[in-house]
Amino acid sequence: MNAQLEALLFDVDGTLADTEDFHRLAFNAAFADAGLDWSWDQDLYKALLAVTGGKERIRYYLDSYLPDVVMADADIAGLHARKTVFYTDMLADGRVVLRPGVERLMQEALDAGLRLGIATTTTPANVTALLQHSFVTDTDGWFDVIAAGGIVPQKKPAPDIYHYAMQNMAVAPGQCLAFEDSVNGLLSSTAAGLVTLVTVNPYTRDQDFVGAAVVLDSLGDPGHPCHRLAGTPVPGELVDVDFLRELHALHVAKWRTGS
Repeated sequence: MNAQLEALLFDVDGTLADTEDFHRLAFNAAFADAGLDWSWDQDLYKALLAVTGGKERIRYYLDSYLPDVVMADADIAGLHARKTVFYTDMLADGRVVLRPGVERLMQEALDAGLRLGIATTTTPANVTALLQHSFVTDTDGWFDVIAAGGIVPQKKPAPDIYHYAMQNMAVAPGQCLAFEDSVNGLLSSTAAGLVTLVTVNPYTRDQDFVGAAVVLDSLGDPGHPCHRLAGTPVPGELVDVDFLRELHALHVAKWRTGS
């Protein structure tokens, strides 16, 4: 089977942009709008991020922190839908910017003949709004697949969303490289058999990324160098397509030999 790098699969929240604190603020706005006195500070939200999916996160919060509060699944879904409105409004206002190197690397990858896909647990509306408002360039036609939300039976850390993306792109795990920011994302991508590059953010910096090919603070841009935290060294100040090809080949070879 061809094991050359053919496709890059990107997580969204925390990977393309530092979105997590905007999600937190949107949750709090939705709670206030519903007349609830709940407020998630950064420390609490960091703990809640162990649960993927917004509706699932609300349910976990109730079960773990407010066990006497009864809320039907339909009400949680409505609350989450309102949160999505607040969040996408923030995106439309231009408050959420891409992380260093994201747009540059995607453009370089497309120019080099690589294909792009998205594999995320966030809702499709959130992805659409980010692509529309946070990228400088029109991204229409950039992505062969946008796998988002509840289109698969299990969300990350299960590998389902990556299997879905690869199936729709007609590529094998050995032809792909994944980009993640969290341990749940890494567990998902590696369970799907993908070489994975991790860029940490303030909410995930202290997580255990054993199994990642490389862990960085960003993808880097000219004048804004990336810094390696673990894994394969980056030869320059930023991640480029040549490095991705070398990283992919190195780790596919390691998996084949079991080293």
